[in-house]
Amino acid sequence: MADQPDIQAIEAYLLDLQDRVCTAIEGEEELARFREDLWEREGGGGGGRTRVLAEGHVFEQAGVNFSRVEGEALPPSATAARPELADRRYTALGVSLVIHPHNPYVPTSHANVRFFLAEREGEEPVWWFGGGFDLTPYYGFEEDCRHWHQVAKKACEPFGAKVYPRFKKWCDEYFFIKHRNEPRGIGGLFFDDLNEWGFERCFAFMRSVGDHYLEAYMPIVHLRKVLPYGECERDFQLYRRGRYVEFNLVYDRGTLFGLQSGGRTESILMSLPPLVRWRYGWQPEPGSEEERLYKEFLVPRDWV
Repeated sequence: MADQPDIQAIEAYLLDLQDRVCTAIEGEEELARFREDLWEREGGGGGGRTRVLAEGHVFEQAGVNFSRVEGEALPPSATAARPELADRRYTALGVSLVIHPHNPYVPTSHANVRFFLAEREGEEPVWWFGGGFDLTPYYGFEEDCRHWHQVAKKACEPFGAKVYPRFKKWCDEYFFIKHRNEPRGIGGLFFDDLNEWGFERCFAFMRSVGDHYLEAYMPIVHLRKVLPYGECERDFQLYRRGRYVEFNLVYDRGTLFGLQSGGRTESILMSLPPLVRWRYGWQPEPGSEEERLYKEFLVPRDWV
């Protein structure tokens, strides 16, 4: 049937996306290059291709991970909203990336695109796509936020006028740190359980999201990586990175899925920044740029 999922086509796209992102990141660096680890799950059931660039001139750490894993039963993180799928065998493919720059004026960025197939003998397979991208600035620049969301909207436009508002809102709600009562960053796009348009159109949307990530992020990198900064800005960056760690370890579905499905721990936790700082009861100085981030950027906003 024409609308049946084509896993080989998805895998080929994801591997190519990983290559393109790594090439773009290395293009910003003088000497640093990605280390590649090919891995397989113990006892079989798939594996992946993890690439991590560390201690670069522009990027303190960049992780770009491809994985394809299979199992006999979907873990709880993948079936929370669909308990009827809990005993189905599954195939999951995806690319997940997190970029942590050195310069505090360059935001951290995250992107993920993924596909799930859940099967049970004698029944129709159930499949869906998910993913998105989001931005976590440490210092706020209006033009950067507008650019990021304009590209996000552009990625959605061929699929209908309601798509960007829907997935922008979902992103704002998903990347919210409940115990801090604050968003992780300025959002972008987030979608999950997407199968309503049929396979070809859903696959095309996933590709559009993946293909627009570099267009959204790299111009911001080029613009901000040359700005001078001092210990104050660096200290605030390390403090705010703590929020990133808290979200990824407490709420992030991808982290939970990887750990619950017996994935490779080093690959799952590559999203964590190499340096981070927590402080008890810290508050920004009134009128400072740090306070401005909280008041003007870490709040619900329509950027386009």
